[in-house]
Amino acid sequence: MRFQVKLVMFDLDGTLLDTAPQIAEAANRMLVALGKPMLPQAQISTYIGEGVQNLIKRCLTGNPQVEPDAALFAQAQPLYHGFYTANATESLAYPGVLRALQSLQQQGYQMACVTNKPEKFTLPLLKHAGLADFFAMVISGDSLPKKKPDPLPLLHVCKTLAILPAQAVMVGDSDTDIAAAQAAGCFVVTVPYGYNQGRTIDAAKVDATVQQLTELTTLLEYPLNMQTG
Repeated sequence: MRFQVKLVMFDLDGTLLDTAPQIAEAANRMLVALGKPMLPQAQISTYIGEGVQNLIKRCLTGNPQVEPDAALFAQAQPLYHGFYTANATESLAYPGVLRALQSLQQQGYQMACVTNKPEKFTLPLLKHAGLADFFAMVISGDSLPKKKPDPLPLLHVCKTLAILPAQAVMVGDSDTDIAAAQAAGCFVVTVPYGYNQGRTIDAAKVDATVQQLTELTTLLEYPLNMQTG
């Protein structure tokens, strides 16, 4: 089955870039500065994907269901932001990402990056990785009033680019991406190498899974006979 789409939207962390090593380093430097024990990178990776505030809270408590002390959280935020600003651009693209984006661009697809990461980290990361120029739009976690899993970011991109949600696909690595895409009425394709809070994605929830992004061109078909919404 091939999906007829005009717009391909990508998640960032765990889909385009392997950001976990730098996020874990920054988080552990934050914890050390607060006099708390460091955490394994594998554990911190399970906290990625639902925004930086949730990441920091989970590092402080070790439990997604527990809120940290408000004063401690207020102290932790600037520490994490400072440490992550210093190393964020060291993150590397996953194998095949650049080649996939080049191929999609050559075939005429519009592309956007839709992430829950704050803009002050998103834009330098994309630029340093050489990916920024591929995207007609970049929506970060603080660009709009709501972020994924709410469909607003995806619908905003579709509306701005004058493309129907049914002519768009969201490519991501997590249940957050799946929920946003399904609520927006877009197709959803996932990769298995990302983070997804440490859980395996249920293949029954998605339209397709690819091992690398270079496989996208075998799934997508530009709808030459479909009108733009």
